[in-house]
Parts: sequence; C-alpha cells; structure tokens
Amino acid sequence: MSSSDVLLNLNERALSLLQEDAAKIEKLIEVQMDNLTTRKCPLYEEVLDTQMYGLSREVDFAVRAGLINEAAGKSLLSKLERNLAALYEMIKR
Repeated sequence: MSSSDVLLNLNERALSLLQEDAAKIEKLIEVQMDNLTTRKCPLYEEVLDTQMYGLSREVDFAVRAGLINEAAGKSLLSKLERNLAALYEMIKR
C-alpha cells in the first residue's frame, strides 16, 4: 500500500467517523422534533449545544491535521446547524 493510499484511507476514515458523530446528533434532533411534548427542555438543549461544540472541535482538529478538507467539515456542520435551528424554531412556537 502506497503512502497516498494510506493517506486516502485515513481521510476516508476521518470523514466517516465525523459523519457517524453527526448522525448521532441528527438523531437527537429528530427525537426532540418528534417529541415536541417536551418542547422547552433546557437540559436537552444543553446536550445538543454541547454535542455540536464537541463535533465542531473534532472537525477543526481533522481539518488542521489534514485528514479532511475544510469544505467537507463546514458542510457537515452547516447541515446540522440548519437542523438545530429548525428545532429551536419549532420550540419557540
């Protein structure tokens, strides 16, 4: 296996791990949206905010380490931020 193959494998693995973490947050958002009977739950909001912060730090590390490109990291976070904003908008209603 050449060094470029190893690097490509690392890049793919890093992106895959970040996507798995993003999927977990996405699931938290979906569960909250499906259960709007618990609309205003500060603890749940805190968990989501903490998870988002943690993922943003993971993405930052992966970008700085050269494991993923910046555009892929921003795209991953942007999608989650839009979903989180939609959740908060529903909570306000």
